[in-house]
Amino acid sequence: QVQLVESGGGLVQAGGSLRLSCAASGRTFSNYAVAWFRQAPGKEREFVARISWTSNLYYAASVKGRFTISRDNAKNTVYLQMNSLKPEDTAVYYCAAVFGSVSSDVDWSYDYWGQGTQVTVSS
Repeated sequence: QVQLVESGGGLVQAGGSLRLSCAASGRTFSNYAVAWFRQAPGKEREFVARISWTSNLYYAASVKGRFTISRDNAKNTVYLQMNSLKPEDTAVYYCAAVFGSVSSDVDWSYDYWGQGTQVTVSS
């Protein structure tokens, strides 16, 4: 079992930055692929970014060039640096993990989920 805890959300003005963290416990995190998803009110959950256990990166088109996903395996933590934030980035952000070399943008591919952290971007 892997337990995931997100942190770092908050309220920020448009154009600002936030860094989200996803801390894992229970297993060696380096063997897991990790992704960030988000869900805005009234909308379906959508893929944001993912990082493989070999640190291959992939981003949704809506955030590419503004968001950066990274991992620190020594700290069992994955980060999402979010720059140039827009009001449409407002959502609850979730990290998710799955063991092995999975490369997927689909939420049902991931076995472990955090509780989410709220990001609100004001205009």
